[in-house]
Amino acid sequence: MSNAVVAAIDGWYTLDDPPQLIGSRCLSCGTYFFPRQGSFCRNPACAGTSFEDVKLSRTGRIWSYTNACYQPPPPFVAPDPFRPFAIAAVELAAERMIVLGQVAAGFDVGDLRVGMDMELVLEPLHSEDGKDKVIWKWKPMGRAS
Repeated sequence: MSNAVVAAIDGWYTLDDPPQLIGSRCLSCGTYFFPRQGSFCRNPACAGTSFEDVKLSRTGRIWSYTNACYQPPPPFVAPDPFRPFAIAAVELAAERMIVLGQVAAGFDVGDLRVGMDMELVLEPLHSEDGKDKVIWKWKPMGRAS
């Protein structure tokens, strides 16, 4: 990441080292949400309408995974030529909620297994106007890409 670094999606994650996803927590029932929720609690047992922003766990375990073998349509920005990539549904350690995301570069479905420990990382999605736009991804813990 030699250029200036900016988030590809503002307000969804920090650019800190290490990065964290930014979610919300219902002040009535304690349910966590990602992306942030601000108008009403989606927990069917709750009528809450007040939330606080929270930094979510940056580690978790693979709940499920798959590969993306087709080029996603706009507004997603894919490399040209398109290269398939892995996607992981990761259950966050503390919040016990599932967050979907791409798997870090250098890993594919053959490297993954259900229950594997994962950590949140940032990687460039694309460059625009001299800035690397970064997105969150999941990386197997303790493994170099």
